[in-house]
Amino acid sequence: MVESRCGLICGECEYRKEPYNCGGCVTTNGNPFYGVCKVATCCQEKGFGHCGHCSVMPCETLHFYSYLDKEHRDKPPGARIEVLKKWLKEGN
Repeated sequence: MVESRCGLICGECEYRKEPYNCGGCVTTNGNPFYGVCKVATCCQEKGFGHCGHCSVMPCETLHFYSYLDKEHRDKPPGARIEVLKKWLKEGN
């Protein structure tokens, strides 16, 4: 099931809980708890359900969030990109 535009598994995210109560980018139309998400906005503007459908995946922005962002990078690095590949393979 697609939970996000970028491949993040929202159900496992620490920001789903108090005090943030993030609804995720899909349910908030690209505006999770911190404001407008560049990745979600780009994906929605291109008409994709998630970034795995994009021919430039992983783009520079998605790569940064997945591997390089010191505070919020994936654990393990690249996890969300692998999730996107899995969703695409499953036909999502």
